[in-house]
Amino acid sequence: MPQLPTREPCNRQVRQQHAALVAFFRPLVALLAAQHCAYEALDSSGGPTRDAKRRGAGWLPGLADSGWSKRLGWYAGCHLLMAVNPVGVVPGFGCGPASSNDQPLAATCLAWRRSTHPGLPRVGAPALGPYGVEKGLEGQAHHATWWQTYGAQVLCPPKRQSRAPWPKRLRRWMAGVRQSVETVYEKLWHTFRLDRERPHDLRGLQARLAAKMALHNFCLWLHEQRGRPRLAFTDLVDW
Repeated sequence: MPQLPTREPCNRQVRQQHAALVAFFRPLVALLAAQHCAYEALDSSGGPTRDAKRRGAGWLPGLADSGWSKRLGWYAGCHLLMAVNPVGVVPGFGCGPASSNDQPLAATCLAWRRSTHPGLPRVGAPALGPYGVEKGLEGQAHHATWWQTYGAQVLCPPKRQSRAPWPKRLRRWMAGVRQSVETVYEKLWHTFRLDRERPHDLRGLQARLAAKMALHNFCLWLHEQRGRPRLAFTDLVDW
């Protein structure tokens, strides 16, 4: 009888399938017409890859390091940036060291999306509408540069003390955008256990991210075919 491989052969096979996982992820985005929408949300989150209290360079040297996250506090790992459309589909994603600031990470992602970098298909194509972002990506100078250089329009709520506050209706819209992004991250971190992954190799990290994103989008597609709420994954995934 065929048997499941042990951990090391399994991890090796996952690393070898990174290109195939991305190739599966991208057609799902097109199949779901994910980018034919009014806007996309662009947001980041911390992804731990090891215990922050452990000493030494650890795994993924040069990529994973120490950073701060509201969700995790101080952690060791990577900084994940993800685009999400209004119904929860992920059209593209990328990652950098945990210590990365949001603005440079977003600028790099927008640049790669603009040029459709052949070596980085996972970042996706440019959004057809504006990007809704939170305070981590604020800064009018950055927004002006991204618009002029990459054609990326960014909508970010002003600070509370701003002389030009947003109307209540626009603030409610942004709160809804934020809620949808948090829901998607919750599925990735907890339902698909991305928080528990401990890759020792860059290819392993990239393959795991691609696998989780593809699985998330596939579950959305499957629920759409069944006429069920898109983000109701409980009856599909039983751990």
